[in-house]
Amino acid sequence: MHKILKIVLVVLGLAGFVLWTQLPDKDAPVSEAIQSSSMNLMFLITYLLLAIAVVVSLVFTLKNLFANPSSLKKTLFVIGGFLLVVLISFGLASGTDIDIAKMAEKGIETSESTVKRIGMGLNVFFILTIVAVAAMVLPGIKRMFSK
Repeated sequence: MHKILKIVLVVLGLAGFVLWTQLPDKDAPVSEAIQSSSMNLMFLITYLLLAIAVVVSLVFTLKNLFANPSSLKKTLFVIGGFLLVVLISFGLASGTDIDIAKMAEKGIETSESTVKRIGMGLNVFFILTIVAVAAMVLPGIKRMFSK
């Protein structure tokens, strides 16, 4: 299996090099560069490798997750905590932070639900940042006072 993987990687690397040598020059018009078949094939190889990496990482993650019931329990607690943060953030977001009429005058079409979702995303970021900082700082403070 390891030998086959090495061969596949070498073939893909050589294909990428050949396609790279056939890319249009920097002086080529943009319309020609966009329609370049070698560039399209390079993107196709990139998407293929990305898809393979995502699928393999998900398969091994799920395999290891279901192999150990205690890790599955911890993962479910973390997912539940994240969903709780999202629900709290959604409740804190108002959706009336900006004047939608003024935004429409500027040519930016939006709705109250879009503004509320953006606010929710910002609130999730802020809450998770506070939790991360607290998780780094509190053990240090605890160690300072326990000595």
